[in-house]
Amino acid sequence: MSSSVSATPAAASDAAIAHFSAKLGFETDCWDTHHALSTGTADFVLLDVRGPALYAAGHVPGALHLPHGKITARRMAEYPPETLFVVYCAGPHCNGSTKAALALARLGRPVKEMIGGVTGWLDEGFVLSEGMEPGTLHPA
Repeated sequence: MSSSVSATPAAASDAAIAHFSAKLGFETDCWDTHHALSTGTADFVLLDVRGPALYAAGHVPGALHLPHGKITARRMAEYPPETLFVVYCAGPHCNGSTKAALALARLGRPVKEMIGGVTGWLDEGFVLSEGMEPGTLHPA
């Protein structure tokens, strides 16, 4: 008797390597983002793509505010073409970061989603910055 987990066999190792390697090209997690920001090794631009009120209420320290619907070629032209963007939204129940990542990819920009968003950030025990007036591309 097998479980519902093992009823479908696991992928072959070469297929699993390809899948999980590709997956890491699309996403990063809160822990790695926090580590890069806190050690001064961030080689990416972190974008909070939620609305102004949510950004003002609390955001990841160091994140710039750019709602996903306002990602345009003109705004992204402020950055060199090779700039890596990491985007996040409220959390797993929100697809704003997916919309932002798609918009950036359509503009030919390197992008990763920070999985978990604000919910994941808080679940890891990290703090949010508060009190920043919302606005497009304002540093935290």
